[in-house]
Amino acid sequence: MQDTDKTNADSSNESTTETQAANDIIHRFIFDKTDIRGEIVTLQNSFSQAYEHQSFHKSLRPVFGEFLAGAALLSEVLKFEGTLTLQAKGEGPVNFIMAEATDKGDVRGIIRILDAHDRVRDFHNTDLQELLGNGIITITIDPVKGQRYQGIVPIDAPNLAQCLEHYFAQSEQLPTDISLFANEEYCGGLFLQCLPAQEITSAEERAEKWETAQHLAATVSADELFGLNNTDLLYRLFHEMECRVFEPKHISFNCSCTRERSKNAIQSIGKAEAQSLLQERNVIQIDCQFCGQQYSFGESDLADIFPDESETLH
Repeated sequence: MQDTDKTNADSSNESTTETQAANDIIHRFIFDKTDIRGEIVTLQNSFSQAYEHQSFHKSLRPVFGEFLAGAALLSEVLKFEGTLTLQAKGEGPVNFIMAEATDKGDVRGIIRILDAHDRVRDFHNTDLQELLGNGIITITIDPVKGQRYQGIVPIDAPNLAQCLEHYFAQSEQLPTDISLFANEEYCGGLFLQCLPAQEITSAEERAEKWETAQHLAATVSADELFGLNNTDLLYRLFHEMECRVFEPKHISFNCSCTRERSKNAIQSIGKAEAQSLLQERNVIQIDCQFCGQQYSFGESDLADIFPDESETLH
């Protein structure tokens, strides 16, 4: 993997295509001669496409964006082949938030609200604890190869970033600093983590380097994150720390739903239940909550789904 230097970052700003692409990319970076790594992500088109088919009030876009950016950061940090799911369940007016990110750079997400009144409610200035009430955040990794992993942390902080910091402190016992930003148009975040001692063995020096990185990261604003190219922002923040930035990965909204998966869902409920639904509605329709795609199934489809059962529909 090649390094991205400041000269390359400056020249990329001359290209409209590259500037637009910079709104949907994630960069990994490290600080040379330290044990600190990081990630930075900014999303625009993928963010707007992810909430385009959702029915929640626009005031919920920022918290939705934080989950989307958080999932993108975690999927890159944990480095695996498969899908990472970041979800929150609670008993508040918003009872479910989920964002998914894959190693390929695909993201998608949903928010579920049970009460119809709350679907049109303005949630500006409402923190995560108020939105979900008593609840938990679950991080699930579904690798292409290997075993499924799941970690759980309570919603014990007013925002997702702090909850995720608590997760890393508990599960990996690594000092972690996370900043997530989102408005109605953009979302993104900055991730720093202090790894086990390799480059620096002095506890005092390690603490000093980590404190400096945290202090610099704390100065970043949403305007800077959304207004600057990732590499330019990293140079502005960390140029005194020998920040080495790697080539970016592009992020895009992409839903994994398929007609075949919808068939599997019908098969899972059994032929008798499928027949009952078909007789009631003349068609079984499965709507994807992530992208709005609709899949319709009729009598001939059921014969294909349950080929080993000769019973006909009436």
